[in-house]
Parts: sequence; C-alpha cells; structure tokens
Amino acid sequence: MGSTFTIPKFSNKDFQVLIGSMLPMTLIMNYYLFNKAYFSDFSLFIGTTSVTFILLAIAFLLYGFVAIAVRNRLPRASQSIKRITICIGLFMLMSVVYVTMMIRGYDLLHFYGYEYQESHFAKSYVSFIVINIFLTFLNEGIYRYERYKENYKETVQLKKEYLHSQLLGLKSQMNPHFLFNCLNTLSCLINEDEEQAEDFLDHMSKVYRYLLRNNEEQLVTLETELNFIRSYTYLLKSRYADALDIHVSINGEDRERFIPPLTLQMIIENAMNQNTISKDKPLHINITSGSGNIMVCNNVQTKMHTIEENDAAMENITNKFRLLSRKKY
Repeated sequence: MGSTFTIPKFSNKDFQVLIGSMLPMTLIMNYYLFNKAYFSDFSLFIGTTSVTFILLAIAFLLYGFVAIAVRNRLPRASQSIKRITICIGLFMLMSVVYVTMMIRGYDLLHFYGYEYQESHFAKSYVSFIVINIFLTFLNEGIYRYERYKENYKETVQLKKEYLHSQLLGLKSQMNPHFLFNCLNTLSCLINEDEEQAEDFLDHMSKVYRYLLRNNEEQLVTLETELNFIRSYTYLLKSRYADALDIHVSINGEDRERFIPPLTLQMIIENAMNQNTISKDKPLHINITSGSGNIMVCNNVQTKMHTIEENDAAMENITNKFRLLSRKKY
C-alpha cells in the first residue's frame, strides 16, 4: 500500500502567508530579470508571473519542510532563538542553489528571451534572504501565538474539568444517603464501641478534609490519594463489611508519581454503582501499579439499572488525563 503525500504545515496561516509573500516576491524577481518589459508586455507579464509564482511556491513548501524538521528537533519555546538561527542559516544555503537553478534555467530555456546577468543573481539572492528572514520570524510568531491560544483553550477546559470533578466529588461525599449512613454508623458505634467510634470519626474527618483541602489542586502524589482512599474505604467497609473488598498494591516508586485528586475515589464509586454488592456476591476491587501505570480492576456483577452520573465521572477522568498528558486513556 503506497504512502500518501502531505503538504508541510508550519501553522494554520500557511496558505495566507504563501500568497501574501510569494506574490510580491514574484513581481520583484521578475522585474529584476526582465526590467521594464515585464510591466509593458502583457503576455510576458502573465507567463512569467505564473511560472515564477509556481517556482516560488515550491520553494516555500521546501523551506517549510526544513522549518518543520528543525521545529520538531527543537520544539521548546526556550529554543526559539536557536531554532530561528538554524533555519536562517539553512535557508541562506538553500537560496544559493535555488536562485541559481531558477535563473540559469530561464537562461538555458531562453524563457521569454531571458539572458543571464550576474547582477540578476545578486539582486534575486538578496531578495530571497530578506523574504526568508521575514517569513522565519513571521511564521515563528504565528506558531507561538497559535500555541498560546491552544494552551489557553486547554487550560480553560482543564479548569472546567476540575470544577466538574469537584462537583462530582462533593455530590458523592455529600450525598444524603452516604452522610446518613456514616452518621448512623457513628451513632451505633458510640453506644457499642467508643474506641471504634473514635476511629470512624477520625477517618470521616480525613475524607472531608481531603475533599476540601485538595479541591483546588490539579495534581497530588499517589501516596496522598491512597491515604485518602484508605479512609474512604474504611467508611465504606463499615457499611458493606465483607461484601466489599478493596485491595491496594502499589510499589514505593509509583507512590511518588502524581495523579489528579479524587481519581481513584470516582473509579471506586463507579465500580460500586455499576455492580451489585452482597455478602454472597462480594465486589472485589484491586488497585495495582506497574510500568508507570495504575490499574483499577473489579469483578463484573452488572446491575440492571446504572446511574448516568457514573459515565460523567469516567468521562471527566479521561478528559483530565488527556489534557494533562496529551495522551488518550
């Protein structure tokens, strides 16, 4: 199967830049080569303008390949000066070859009676260098501006995702049933086992403290998230007991990696809402790590009716990871 050819694209304004720069360059070069006859002879004007513009457009694309290759090797904003310097140096060398081939070709073909002169090369070459320096800085500016707009758009979207995440977390933790179950459990424990009631209250306070303290953070360490999950699991186990089993096995190195807060909580909650939980059919959730990845797995015991908010939670997590790492999860 043959590969398809794609035109190099330095920015979204390449076509406008090509027309806006190569058309004036065509007029200037042809005036150097054909003098006053260029504007006085209509057929010469149309023919030379068409051919020269096509050749200059090809040059624009060739230089675009080089500029994109340099940008891919030096992509960071801090490397912009080095990137521009290398591009201009390469363009100066390329222009010697390209201008020579153009005007020597016109002379060889006697293109509209053209005859080569040394002054034509000097003027054309200087014009090439000036326009290439201008276009290098122009394209760099356009590229930087487009990157700024893209990053700003992603930042705004990421903030929306975090606000949505906070809302989902608050709705989850402040759910009247969840809160009622916690308070009911605490009330029973106070009468039955004061020490255990103290532990329950401690974990409950940690859950809400984490929610309030980290709702503005974009990233927390996995260790911090796991400490929260430990308290969150304690509250859940007080209700489900052996019907719910949450096992965590994360190695020490991975615990220092970063993760958006409430990620694991929303995944655990999603698994619970999507599956039946009972003593006869316990729900097992395993959180493990390996090769820099976190895996959250559970046995499938699908409920007949699921909650639509769970899909929103999973979409929220996916969007956050995509925006943070520019990868699809």
